[in-house]
Amino acid sequence: MAIVNEIQKALFAKQDLKFKAFHSKLIPTTDPNSVIGVRTPDLRAIAKTYSTHPDVEKFLSTLPHKYYDENQIHAFILSLIKDYDDCVSHVDAFLPFVDNWATCDQMRPKVFAKVTNREKLLKDVQRWIKAPIEKVYTVRFGIETLMSFFLDGDFDMKYLKWVSKIRSEEYYLNMMVAWFFATALAKQYEATIPFVEKRVLDTWTHNKTIQKAIESYRITDEQKAYLKSLKV
Repeated sequence: MAIVNEIQKALFAKQDLKFKAFHSKLIPTTDPNSVIGVRTPDLRAIAKTYSTHPDVEKFLSTLPHKYYDENQIHAFILSLIKDYDDCVSHVDAFLPFVDNWATCDQMRPKVFAKVTNREKLLKDVQRWIKAPIEKVYTVRFGIETLMSFFLDGDFDMKYLKWVSKIRSEEYYLNMMVAWFFATALAKQYEATIPFVEKRVLDTWTHNKTIQKAIESYRITDEQKAYLKSLKV
């Protein structure tokens, strides 16, 4: 397909073999042979260029992609879609093919930030979080979206309960749960600390939450000292 070939050609033109060797180690769930080795600023620039291409839908519908870097381009293009329903439709089609934390976490649609879309977004977040636990990156995407958009003015304690119920043996899912609770401690400390005090999370995720919270500059020294005392 012409547009797929064009994008692959653009990616190889920006290949950095040293970066490929370095970055491949950061995404162990992805086949190193699928990594071209293109730095994020170049990926974003390519994605922006092709986001308005008349055949962009053909690229988005050509799944699975051959290269990790194509998945990154895909994620960045989805992040630029301006219509909420169209964006979510594409996200749902793409999530089953996401196999690493980087593609998952860097897919952050700008349209999600619009206040007028919050009600619909919350329903979609619930749907992603409640996906079968083996769909690791769908669930991770749901938690990351909840963390990014619903821990400030739109916060509700029920969001903490939703995430606290997730149980998995998957490292990249448990790490996201810990990241979510560490961020919640930074933004909504009084509401979140009881979840740590009561050890609601599994032991590994509980301790990782405390570790990540202690690393945060948004947590006070007094709070950090108390959190250290809660380690299991």
